[in-house]
Amino acid sequence: MKLVTPVFYRDFKCIAGACPDSCCQGWEVDADDASLAYYKNLTGEIKRKIDSVLDLDEYGNTIFRLADKKRCPFLNQENLCDMHIAIGGEHTPYTCRTFPRFINDFGSVREMGISFSCPVASDIMWNLKEPFDFTYEINELPPSINDIDAELYFKLMNARNKAYSIIKDGALSVTSRLISLLAFADELQKEIDDYKEEKSETAFFDLFLNPEVINPEWVDKVKNHSEKPDFPNEKVSENIVMYFLFRYFLTAVYDMDVLSKVKMAVIGVLIPSFFGNDAWTIHLWSKETEHSDVNMNRYKYELRHNKNLSVEKLTEILQQS
Repeated sequence: MKLVTPVFYRDFKCIAGACPDSCCQGWEVDADDASLAYYKNLTGEIKRKIDSVLDLDEYGNTIFRLADKKRCPFLNQENLCDMHIAIGGEHTPYTCRTFPRFINDFGSVREMGISFSCPVASDIMWNLKEPFDFTYEINELPPSINDIDAELYFKLMNARNKAYSIIKDGALSVTSRLISLLAFADELQKEIDDYKEEKSETAFFDLFLNPEVINPEWVDKVKNHSEKPDFPNEKVSENIVMYFLFRYFLTAVYDMDVLSKVKMAVIGVLIPSFFGNDAWTIHLWSKETEHSDVNMNRYKYELRHNKNLSVEKLTEILQQS
């Protein structure tokens, strides 16, 4: 299998108890089947602790029930994981072992990156000075089983390379690049599938008030938004868009909705522009949205159907700068 990662991927190191916004606080963690099978054979205090906090959510998923202040029940007073200490990090739930990494498999290609939802990862991408490029290597993993349309996949691969070149065109202003990117995606979408918009009229800023609140600080940022966008510098804006294009663009092979993925990339730049021009702000948004099924499903719907997130409206907002 070919493995594709950003050039900075291996620079990430978890800072554990020193983290200013622990990934072990704010959201529930699923207990995956492989981990549950391992826990059955444990004994002693850690076994009793695990059994005492396992629960089912409203969707029937097995989760670890949160403690006070939405803290993971294994997060101790030093902000370290008692489960990790007791049985090793390799036996913590899959989500805990992989966060903040994301993995996208496309048959013989695996793409892996790190998410803005982690403050350390957010700082890395926000402050990246080198080009947002990628490394390629071949490993011994077998190709993943899939039923993707090979023709569409290669069409999207070529289109993503074009999208990369649009956003990296330093001869143009950031807003001009973003407007060109939207126009490119709009035309590409017409070639792939119908795209109907304007079923929702939720006001632009209300779109960022998610139904599931993970960190109330994000709610305050949305309520205190600026009226006119203050864009991050060109390099930061470029890094944000590259993150979204890398993470989401090719997933259109599954739903034929490439335009929403590009809208998300453009809105990625608008988030710090309106809510706080720093790495912390986009970290808060990412933790709030990308890692909540409830919030992310709502966001995906609004991206496709909200008239205030149409290509025309987003272009209008970009032209305010």
